[in-house]
Amino acid sequence: MSNKTVLITGTSKGIGQSIEKILVENGYKVFGCGRSLLEKENYLSVDLTTKEGCENLVKKAKEYLGNIDILINNAGEYIYSEIQNIDYETIERVSKLNFFAPYYLSSLLIPEMKTKNWGRIVNIGSISGTIGEAGATLYSATKSSFLGLTKALALEVATNNITVNTINPGWVDTELAKDSIEQSDFTVQDNLDVIPQKRFINPDEIANLVLYLISENAKGLTGQSISLCAGLSCG
Repeated sequence: MSNKTVLITGTSKGIGQSIEKILVENGYKVFGCGRSLLEKENYLSVDLTTKEGCENLVKKAKEYLGNIDILINNAGEYIYSEIQNIDYETIERVSKLNFFAPYYLSSLLIPEMKTKNWGRIVNIGSISGTIGEAGATLYSATKSSFLGLTKALALEVATNNITVNTINPGWVDTELAKDSIEQSDFTVQDNLDVIPQKRFINPDEIANLVLYLISENAKGLTGQSISLCAGLSCG
């Protein structure tokens, strides 16, 4: 698989940064993006809430990679606020980043994957999209959209040797998680108390699951939503 190329969104920190590190260590050629300004030849600072931003990302990634075999939709934004306190502009921005961008990027790359009769798409969702989270309705709603997209798209491209899967992390040891807790009404210990394993997921655990899902060993695994949450989804 060392000759395969990967486009990952949201690689400036956290989960995306870990995915990039693990994939590069395993021989993949990677192009990433984010909102931060980083001086890297395989990185683009871009606004994925716009059509032009998504199209420019694909253009720049192809200039660097030559082609794109694998898409990892990781970029996203978390909002903790009761529904009546979220304005329309926020609904629009978060929806565009968390769902419109992954959908549109997938639509831009699927034709090439079909031509090569090979491809992998991995969406980084959230446990909040599978069991819901009071106070995070917008985040939960946008992340739950991956469930329908993953199943439907997996069926649509099944005969083209393309797989589509979603990973739903629980609480992950990242800056985003810490910021999310600060926004919420709960402490770190409050969250640990309800996690069966009493720990947060390490970003490298997600990266290694991505590594498996894009491999030939996982070619029969498609249309699936996998919760990597230290048991949080069990109840």
